[in-house]
Amino acid sequence: MSEINLDRVKQFLLGLQNSICQTLELVDGKGNFAEDNWQRKEGGGGRTRVLRKGQVIEQGGVNFSHVYGTQLPPSATAARPELVGRSFQAMGVSLVIHPHNPFVPTSHANVRFFVAEKEGEPPVWWFGGGFDLTPFYPFMEDVQHWHKVARDLCQPFGEEVYPKYKKWCDEYFYIKHRDETRGVGGLFFDDLNEWGFERSFAFMQAVGNGFLDAYVPIVESRKALPFGEQERDFQLYRRGRYVEFNLVYDRGTLFGLQSGGRTESILMSMPPMARWEYDFTPLPGSREEQLYQHFLQPRNWLSEIAE
Repeated sequence: MSEINLDRVKQFLLGLQNSICQTLELVDGKGNFAEDNWQRKEGGGGRTRVLRKGQVIEQGGVNFSHVYGTQLPPSATAARPELVGRSFQAMGVSLVIHPHNPFVPTSHANVRFFVAEKEGEPPVWWFGGGFDLTPFYPFMEDVQHWHKVARDLCQPFGEEVYPKYKKWCDEYFYIKHRDETRGVGGLFFDDLNEWGFERSFAFMQAVGNGFLDAYVPIVESRKALPFGEQERDFQLYRRGRYVEFNLVYDRGTLFGLQSGGRTESILMSMPPMARWEYDFTPLPGSREEQLYQHFLQPRNWLSEIAE
């Protein structure tokens, strides 16, 4: 356990939550995050921060949690039998931002660390996380900026890192029953330990810090664009896809609910409003159709950038 420094990870995560909340409040210009500290009776707790009815952010949450216990639930050990009989600690920051303006994308990010210990045996640990973007009225330059930030933060860790974790993100955030991606992807990684603690921790920090670099310029450039009832209705309709993915496929949501986690914090990722419409088909040639035709399947977003 000597090479693993839990306190360093925790202090980074607490600072990351602070910096993201402070920056998003400045971007919003009106709203403030309300903080809700909570305790988990089985061990640990966290602080949930939620901003509602802001000028730019309709609802957004930035959560920190650090939970621990003497044994993991069967749902967690079924695929990882080496974790049976081990005490565990899990900590992370997770966020979802649902803007009011349909031209500003919804965004999600999280970074996390997990360790399981047993007397007389080496610890089992890993880092995970990533970020992804869900536009409703996408702009190609925004999508390319998002992926350029993702690629650039990966490059110090190896040329193969961005393609690997970009592909993993495309595959993870795929809505199988709709045969479409949730958005335009980004990065997703999990079970990262093969680089050793220091290098793996450095990558997790790069991903966490990279979120604001990727997201804030997009918000700033789109938040004042005018929109009407048609755009708002389409935004709410597409938010329904977000709900479907989180409740049907998302591992973090399912694990949290099945393991007795704090429901309010787990479901913080849900949009404040969403709608469903039977057999919706966008009008030919419309901006709504462009989303379906050009942005909801995996592709190399950076291939058109001249370096």
